[in-house]
Amino acid sequence: MSFTIFTDTSANLQNTQVRERGLKIVPFSYYVEGVEHTCVDTDSFDAYEYYRKIKAGAKVTTSQVTPQRFIENFEPELEAGNDVLFVSMSSGISGSCSSARIAANQLREDYPERKIEIVDTMGASLGEGLFALIAADCRDEGMGIEDTAAYLRSRVPNMCQIFTVDDLMHLRRGGRLSNLSAIVGTVLHIKPLLKGNEEGKIVAFAKIRGRKKSIEALAERYANEVREPEKQLVCIAHSACKEDAEYLAELVRKSKAPKDILIVDYEPVTGAHVGPGALALFFFGSGDVREQN
Repeated sequence: MSFTIFTDTSANLQNTQVRERGLKIVPFSYYVEGVEHTCVDTDSFDAYEYYRKIKAGAKVTTSQVTPQRFIENFEPELEAGNDVLFVSMSSGISGSCSSARIAANQLREDYPERKIEIVDTMGASLGEGLFALIAADCRDEGMGIEDTAAYLRSRVPNMCQIFTVDDLMHLRRGGRLSNLSAIVGTVLHIKPLLKGNEEGKIVAFAKIRGRKKSIEALAERYANEVREPEKQLVCIAHSACKEDAEYLAELVRKSKAPKDILIVDYEPVTGAHVGPGALALFFFGSGDVREQN
């Protein structure tokens, strides 16, 4: 039986992917100088201007997503007789997964005949979006909602999401960085390498001197950890540093070429926390990559 797949703004998927794969997006809000915005149309998002404003000192924030927003999005599908699978942003860095679960519990009482599955990807950006695409593959292959949810959960430990930032201030200010000793990355041109850990929290696992070397370190990590790259869509997200993203893609292709590489601008919600100059790499590795140093 088919089911409706939801994810959220943070999944960082392109309009064509959302449309062609039959996905639905729960919009998350962000605020620029106190004015609320949402971004579900990634094609119209002016990333360069957004990150220019942040670099110039504009105050950009995000807010907790309420259960009501999930109810408003899920309920029409349930009313139409469809089951719902929500592919969520990491519970380790956002309360949105908890809000989705609260909404699901309420809706299960109102629609006891329907199935609602919430999958915590322990990821953000394309560390979340890739799971939404895999869910669509499972659905298209005829898998049921419960088997699809179980398969996604089984893959969470293998998702590598590694990145570097220009300035740790944005992560620290939003409370997204778990090991604050990484603050040394703001001085002496030392760039932190960060990842999602087994709790879905952001931690620093290395410190590299210089931007170019930090990009090369991301590619080296990929070469060491990737599993069956020829079968994978490897993803890169960046905050207005396209040349760095293309350099990283070049290094990835030279080491262990994947099936394809997708390069996107960081969408504004996650981008508010990683800041201008962030560069991230997403792929599936071997073993439980979240526990490794």
